Amino acid sequence: MTIGRRTVISGALVAALGAKVGMARMPPPTAVRRLSPGLDRVIAPDATIETIATGIQWAEGPLWLPDQNALLFTDPPANIIRRWQAGKGVAPFLNPSGAADTDPALVREPGANGLALGVDGALRLADSGSRALVRVDLASKQRTTLVDRYRGKRFNSPNDLAIARAGTIYFTDPPYGLAQGDTSSLKELDHNGVYRWAPGGEAVLLDGTLTRPNGIALSPDERTLYVTVSDKEVAGVYAYPLDARGDVGTRRLLLDARPMLADDAPGMTDGMKVAADGTLFCSAPGGVLVMTPEGEMLGLISGGRAIANCCFGEDGRTLFMAATDRVLRVALRLNGWRA
Repeated sequence: MTIGRRTVISGALVAALGAKVGMARMPPPTAVRRLSPGLDRVIAPDATIETIATGIQWAEGPLWLPDQNALLFTDPPANIIRRWQAGKGVAPFLNPSGAADTDPALVREPGANGLALGVDGALRLADSGSRALVRVDLASKQRTTLVDRYRGKRFNSPNDLAIARAGTIYFTDPPYGLAQGDTSSLKELDHNGVYRWAPGGEAVLLDGTLTRPNGIALSPDERTLYVTVSDKEVAGVYAYPLDARGDVGTRRLLLDARPMLADDAPGMTDGMKVAADGTLFCSAPGGVLVMTPEGEMLGLISGGRAIANCCFGEDGRTLFMAATDRVLRVALRLNGWRA
C-alpha cells in the first residue's frame, strides 16, 4: 500500500532514536537533537531555528541565488514561486510557476516543485503542473520546456532534481501532482521513475521500480546518486553508484526509515541536500536528519512540522528548510556549498 504525501504525511522518530538519546517523547516544536558527537562539527549545540516566512500552503524546493542574495521557494498547490531577501521579506517571483488553468479534480499540484540552478545560471524547475523539466531565465522569466516525455509518454509530475557539473539533470517523477495518483486518467507511464537527462538528448530511465521516488541529490564527487522514497511501506534513502556515463549500478539501502514511522512526528523521507564534505541533510519523520555518507545518524533538526526540503544559503553556512506552511533557517558550522 502506498500513501499520498499530501494526504497522509505523518510519522515519528524511530523508537531506536528515542532510546539512543534516552527520551520517549518528541523534542520541543523547534529543536536540534544530538544523536552522535559528530553533530557538533555540523551544528553548534546552542543553535536556534528561526522562522523567516509564513502563510504558505505547502513550502517546497528552496534554492539560494548567490547573485541576488535571495532565497526562492515553491508552493506547488498555490502555483507560485516566492523570493525572500533579508530586510525585505517575501515577494512573489513567478506566478504561475507551473501550468495555468488546470482542473483541480485532476491536478493536485499545478505549480513547480523542486528548483536548481543550471550551469548557465538560469533556473531549472521540476514542474509538477506542466509535467516537465523547465528552464526559466531569471531576468526575463521566459520559460523553455527542456523535456516532458519518456519514449513518447508524458511524465507523471516531476518532483525534484539535481544537476551535475556537466549539466546533466537527474530527477524524480512520482505521481504526487496528479489528484488520483497512480490511478489518474492523466497518467501515461506505468511506473514512477528516476531519470537522467542531458541537453540535446532524451530522458533515460535509471530506475522504474520505486513506488514513490521523491528527493534526489548527488555526492560531491558525483559518483553516488541518492534518492528518497516516500512510501511508508518502504520509506528510506537509497544510494546508487554512478559510472562515467551517469548510469546507475545496484542500489543499496542507506537508511531504512520505516522504524521512524510511529506516533505523531510529522514528515516523511522527502527532499535532501549533500554538503561539500558529503554530509547528508534529509527530510525525515520529525524534521531534517543529518547523516554521514555511510548512513550514520548524527542529529535531527526539528521544525515542529513536516519539512519537505532544504538548501544551503547565505555564506553556505545556513540551512534553509521548507516546513509545511513556513520557511525556517538554522546556522551551520560547515560550508554546504561544493566547489
